[in-house]
Amino acid sequence: MNKAELIEAMAGGAGISKADAKKALDAFIDTTTGALKKGDRVALVGFGSFSVSRRSARTGRNPQTGKEIQIAAKNVVKFKAGADLGSSVN
Repeated sequence: MNKAELIEAMAGGAGISKADAKKALDAFIDTTTGALKKGDRVALVGFGSFSVSRRSARTGRNPQTGKEIQIAAKNVVKFKAGADLGSSVN
């Protein structure tokens, strides 16, 4: 499912226009992104939680040459599925 299909499904499920569903989805994405940038955790009970984790610098290998390279430290976003989401998929 891509973003356009998600917007259409949200509009149909909530009985709202596609424009309103797009605004709601964009607001959710913007709010979640802003919270994660600040280092906060976003938890949706039953669905899952988004958090930021620090990945430290490490040494890797260039797969073409086999030469060692340095990979810089960075922040990564993690998602942990909630119990309700996990059980509904299985």
